[in-house]
Amino acid sequence: MLAKRIIPCLDVKDGRTVKGVNFVDLQDAGDPVELAWQYSQQGADELVFLDITATHEGRKTTIELVKSVARQVNIPFTIGGGINELKDADALLAAGADKISINSAAVRNPSLIDELARSFGSQFVVIAVDTRFVEDRNLVHLRGGREQTDVITEEWIKEAESRGAGEILLTSMDHDGTKNGFDKGLLKRINDAVRIPLIASGGAGNKQHFVDVFQETGVDAALAASVFHYGEILIPDLKETLQQNHIVVRS
Repeated sequence: MLAKRIIPCLDVKDGRTVKGVNFVDLQDAGDPVELAWQYSQQGADELVFLDITATHEGRKTTIELVKSVARQVNIPFTIGGGINELKDADALLAAGADKISINSAAVRNPSLIDELARSFGSQFVVIAVDTRFVEDRNLVHLRGGREQTDVITEEWIKEAESRGAGEILLTSMDHDGTKNGFDKGLLKRINDAVRIPLIASGGAGNKQHFVDVFQETGVDAALAASVFHYGEILIPDLKETLQQNHIVVRS
């Protein structure tokens, strides 16, 4: 059995880590490079950095941030935000990123997934999906959650997989920042429908939530932000709890 992964997520705005609830009311949570080093030392399996306003502001992810993080950590890290074409991904890879995450650009131009997978390999391509339950359907949202589409979440994830995505990062906007637990129903349906790894995101509030999402949905990884940023959950303690519940994790 493959070990489950624990992934801190750093949402970056204006060079600082921020965190909100349901994608709004953002509060400062610290220096992203310093936090990256701390999580690497604590035993995080990977890191995800999302420049959450890059697409909205029509700019690229800051290359200097990627270089700074690469110098500090010895674990894989994924960068997302403002990636619209192959040269954006190429620049981030050259700066030290291990994977890139695309969201809005992929929905607007699905063939970008094919191009990235062909150029860099599927393992390099993470498709981030921000979803909200609207009138009995799960709908994809773009531009950091600001723009609702009529794209059905489940259908989009299947298409992304067919185009060469190597991994799906699925964030429930309804659960994000609430600390009431992951959207296990949606996550299980998606995980049962795809063959590529699925990262659960949105709603982690305590260690039991991680136990539940792994045991009840079968996802490959669980991502969280504020519970790690503010020291409410320490990664070594979380991994010990998971092991106690017979969930395989990396030590």
